[in-house]
Amino acid sequence: MLRHALWILRTKGLIWSARNMSITTTVSSFAKLDKMRDIERRAQARWESEKVFEVDAPKTKGPHDENEKYFATFPFPYMNGKLHLGHTFTILKAEFAVGYERLKGKHCLFPFGFHCTGMPIKACADKLNREMKDYGYPPVFPVDTEETTADNANEISGGADLTKKPKKVKSKVAAKGGDLKYQWNIMKMLGLSDEEIKRFSVTSYWLEYFPPQAMSDLRALGVKVDWRRSFITTDANPFFDSFVRWHLGTLYNHNKIKFGKRHTIYCIKDGQPCMDHDRQSGEGVGPQEYTLIKMRIMEPYPEKLKHLTGQPVFLVAATLRPETMYGQTNCWVRPDMEYIAFRVANNEIFVSVKRAALNMAYQAITANEGEIDVVATFTGQDIIGVPLKAPLTSYDVIYTLPMLTIKEDKGTGVVTSVPSDAPDDYAALRDLQKKEALRKKFSVTDEMVLPFQPVPIIEVPDMGNLSAVRACEEFQVASQNDAVNLTLAKEKTYLKGFYEGVLIVGPCKGQKVQAVKKVVQKLMVDNNEAVLYQEPEKTIISRSGDRCIVALCDQWYIEYGEETWRNLTTGCLKGLETYVI
Repeated sequence: MLRHALWILRTKGLIWSARNMSITTTVSSFAKLDKMRDIERRAQARWESEKVFEVDAPKTKGPHDENEKYFATFPFPYMNGKLHLGHTFTILKAEFAVGYERLKGKHCLFPFGFHCTGMPIKACADKLNREMKDYGYPPVFPVDTEETTADNANEISGGADLTKKPKKVKSKVAAKGGDLKYQWNIMKMLGLSDEEIKRFSVTSYWLEYFPPQAMSDLRALGVKVDWRRSFITTDANPFFDSFVRWHLGTLYNHNKIKFGKRHTIYCIKDGQPCMDHDRQSGEGVGPQEYTLIKMRIMEPYPEKLKHLTGQPVFLVAATLRPETMYGQTNCWVRPDMEYIAFRVANNEIFVSVKRAALNMAYQAITANEGEIDVVATFTGQDIIGVPLKAPLTSYDVIYTLPMLTIKEDKGTGVVTSVPSDAPDDYAALRDLQKKEALRKKFSVTDEMVLPFQPVPIIEVPDMGNLSAVRACEEFQVASQNDAVNLTLAKEKTYLKGFYEGVLIVGPCKGQKVQAVKKVVQKLMVDNNEAVLYQEPEKTIISRSGDRCIVALCDQWYIEYGEETWRNLTTGCLKGLETYVI
């Protein structure tokens, strides 16, 4: 391991700097290492001159030729930087396999490609252009101050205590690039001069610079690649572009490519869907579907909404459990959170946080794509105590009440309350009913809280028909701030309630909860009591630095799970010799 480390230092020209950092070793001479490197260079020069790894198809077919072919490939490394140790680790698996099969006398082909398609290169070039525009050339950046990452800011934004200083958490990009915030400094770290970095503000230069660098490193490593078959992606390479066009055309002609509107993660700044490799953070995160429950505000409207009198105004709560709406007793809002009222396509008024409204604006819920017609702005405190008409509940009127733990980065900022089956709701409602001082603090009257009791809607084995009440008692939940015990209560309640619970009210009475979710959802949507809505499961930041949303987009897409195609694929796999670990 030591010899290997020294070889890396020497080949990368880092021996001098290592010695100056007082790195001590037991190696007194590099003579053996130099000799090994000399052997390596002479061997590689011979491979190159004799074209050892250039493999063509046999001109004549012998009786054993079918068993003498071996093909290896490697996922194209992306060319927005130099190859790193992770690439080496994976490449060597293919490299060793090819070497072994060559020793057995097989015809071994190992081509190699370089990936240049997608947003990462464009996003980096755009960043360089913005940095030169904002900070001059060469850019002079301001002294950096501590920052809170988007994910961490969201994590604390919904907590009860908003005064605590947020933790400093590194994002994925920061973890990879150290504490370098600016693209210019990241390029500097690669040893590039200011004049050289300026050239990278043009996307095509990335294609000219990094693929040859990667090829040079791979040649030095001695990989057994037929470099005649090396290529880059994108239409900068007409041959590869032609292959992609042919491939898509073939799939289309076989009816394997579809076109239509689909919900997808979307970057507004880039004006296009944002796939995994186009993201600064949030890889693997997809859209999450919610049911927006429409709770109509009853007149007279509160002061901030008086100018909307006579128009239908709805608080919209995003829920994953529409089948529990039979048990609503109230609606939660956060007193210090900012909300907006905005007009939607059918001329109704919805109330939510602006982030959720932005998602809705790209899902055909508002009249014009990307536009939010804001008709009022206010805080949660301004609508506490508002009477609501909510769908499915047995109560004629329910009220908006304060909850301090609502998160701004999830859902709509409006939360419907089902204390029979949600421990958080039960604990918060119980706090308000027991604590008169808490009611007075938020201007909540007794009639808004005291008459409302949990409504039995789901029978859960061993937990009865008020599972949240039972769980809060079992785990001795003291209040809505008892986070540890509330977590235990929720884990037990939600798991058993969804998978083992049986609905005891409504048209789906007697059926398992997990079987009726979509049925109740459709019933509510058909009755104009709910709207389907999606947003990212977690925060996603594009490489352009934009917070992504979910948009309903026109897309070409492949249905990989389609049964006929899947059966054909399974049949093909049966004829292949595969190795599964």
